[in-house]
Amino acid sequence: MSQNNNYPLKAGTAGLFSDLGIGKNFLTILTQKGFLIPTPIQHQVIPGALEGKDVVGIAQTGTGKTLAFGIPMIQRIALYKGKGLVLVPTRELALQVEQSLNQIGTPLGLRSVVLIGGVSQHAQVRALKNNPHIVIATPGRLADLMKQGHYRLDGVNVITLDEADRMLDVGFFPEIKRILQAASKDRQTMLFSATMPQSISSLASAFMKMPLRIEIAPQGTSAENVEQEVFVVRKNDKMRLLDSILEEYKTETVLIFSRTKHGAKRIARDILHMGHTVTEIHGNRSQSQRQMALAGFKNRRFRIMVATDIAARGIDVRDIGLVINFDLPDNSEDYVHRIGRTARMGRSGKAISFVAPSEKADIKKIERLIRKSLPILTLPKLPPERARPVFQERQSIPGRGQFAGRSSGRNSGARPSYAGPSGGRRQTSVPRRSNGGEMRGRRSGR
Repeated sequence: MSQNNNYPLKAGTAGLFSDLGIGKNFLTILTQKGFLIPTPIQHQVIPGALEGKDVVGIAQTGTGKTLAFGIPMIQRIALYKGKGLVLVPTRELALQVEQSLNQIGTPLGLRSVVLIGGVSQHAQVRALKNNPHIVIATPGRLADLMKQGHYRLDGVNVITLDEADRMLDVGFFPEIKRILQAASKDRQTMLFSATMPQSISSLASAFMKMPLRIEIAPQGTSAENVEQEVFVVRKNDKMRLLDSILEEYKTETVLIFSRTKHGAKRIARDILHMGHTVTEIHGNRSQSQRQMALAGFKNRRFRIMVATDIAARGIDVRDIGLVINFDLPDNSEDYVHRIGRTARMGRSGKAISFVAPSEKADIKKIERLIRKSLPILTLPKLPPERARPVFQERQSIPGRGQFAGRSSGRNSGARPSYAGPSGGRRQTSVPRRSNGGEMRGRRSGR
């Protein structure tokens, strides 16, 4: 989590973390880490949570929710022993939460472990034997390890559900229900989400004790500093429009959302053909590939990342200047999470959505949710469709999986090719990717 001492406060909020009842030793650590001024969600959640009250927190993404539940959880464990459990919908968010909690908890001796799918469970089982203070897990992997007898909820006295609406959207309700039923009734439960559908209200009613409801912004509210625009464009013209926009915003870090895994792969390939550095993250990538892609995007090795909604929750990358919805999401609520990847922690950003003529009704649904009209812009003059350039794969560096290509220009008419294992060339419509899912391209001129 980035330092938040410059985050703009809402009217009526306290000035410092020292006003919230945090223990002196813990407060010293926060100060040393640069955390001085609480965000609105932190200011309102922490005092009640430190008293052990159940909490339902509704706030936009990028507002500091991890520390809002992390500080009370860590302090309660330090003072009263016990253990903590954090449930999240995606692997990326689990790793992000662990990093944030360790940043403030490691100086206090905090031990944590992440339990996620997509990787072998053996290392996770070994880590559980070290009796960690906090477990951060996706519900599916946690339920599997509980069933195998590797994890028990004995001693867990604080449970947090982060991005709860997304966990229910992706079908984790049965696992969440079993986990909460197996946990001690004498526990503190905190639930955080950017939206509050009926399913979440029912979950809170069934498993929480008179929770404090803290709503920083009405559910569905989009981030204040995001400039939002819409282009109505035919499906066959979307890639040409994307070409134009990426050229216009060629200095920005860009996150592009596709509705499907195959679409994300195709978009990333075509962006590579345009000559931009690009990577991709979606369900067809292995965990190591996803981590390499995210790391490359964070350190600016890749200016552009193409993702499915798996990345709408869990990407905490500073200074994403532009979010592009190449496809509208299936659920209007996911629109809020997508555009929340930019304009984080008080910064400004931009979100552009491509809308097919048949999808205008979907825009109306989004407008009703966010209570804001979205401006529909006139299409710019679109560039000619690019011909498929010729690519030659460089010798791959073991463990890095790099791919670099050189475009022969818009009018080459040649199909991409790559060097096969024996050194011979064979034609293919898609350049081969290596294990990192990482791609680079260079434009020979527009």
